[in-house]
Amino acid sequence: MFATEIKGVPLQFETDRTLFSPDAVDAGTLAMLSEVEFSPEDKLLDLGCGYGVVGILAGRLIGPERVVLCDISERAAECARRNAERNGVPELDIRVSDGLSRIPERGFTLILSNPPYHTDFSVAKRFIEGGFQRLALGGRMVMVTKRLDWYKNKLTAIFGGVRVSRVDGYYVLTAEKRTQTVRPKRKKKGDALSRKLRRKRERSRGTDGGARRE
Repeated sequence: MFATEIKGVPLQFETDRTLFSPDAVDAGTLAMLSEVEFSPEDKLLDLGCGYGVVGILAGRLIGPERVVLCDISERAAECARRNAERNGVPELDIRVSDGLSRIPERGFTLILSNPPYHTDFSVAKRFIEGGFQRLALGGRMVMVTKRLDWYKNKLTAIFGGVRVSRVDGYYVLTAEKRTQTVRPKRKKKGDALSRKLRRKRERSRGTDGGARRE
């Protein structure tokens, strides 16, 4: 167990050696939180909550009824529930969920996530695509990573744009939902050109074939 203070809120956390960053709040999470301002009107999802740092802080600041936490690990969810009670927000909605599989709600204004960026990108891909669908129009997805290029490209492809901040060696990426549908991938000019050439060749072959049949 350790004590800390974030955004002026004193907090205590029970952890487990099997969970991510058991001795202190992860520096990436702190970097992400430094870029986020919470509003009393927010509806927030802590996606991949671990032992509950982000969601519990949010619950203290905007009210536990406005916050949902989820993690694939039953042990993490169990720790998060105990930490929620320890920090005065026992009403928090904390779920065991493989990504967003048990998060059917829509209309979140904030989704915050510190995904496992040292593995492949399959988890982050599901987080980003599923998160977009669950955000309200104008809602924001905020992620933190040390691997900029893939996250920047993926968030831009889905949201149409992303703001990147560098904080203490981490990249904090904020993407806003500006449309209800996923943005289609832009067609490469080379692909369009090749299709035009194929059609031109097909027309040419058809003309030549007609001449030979005469």
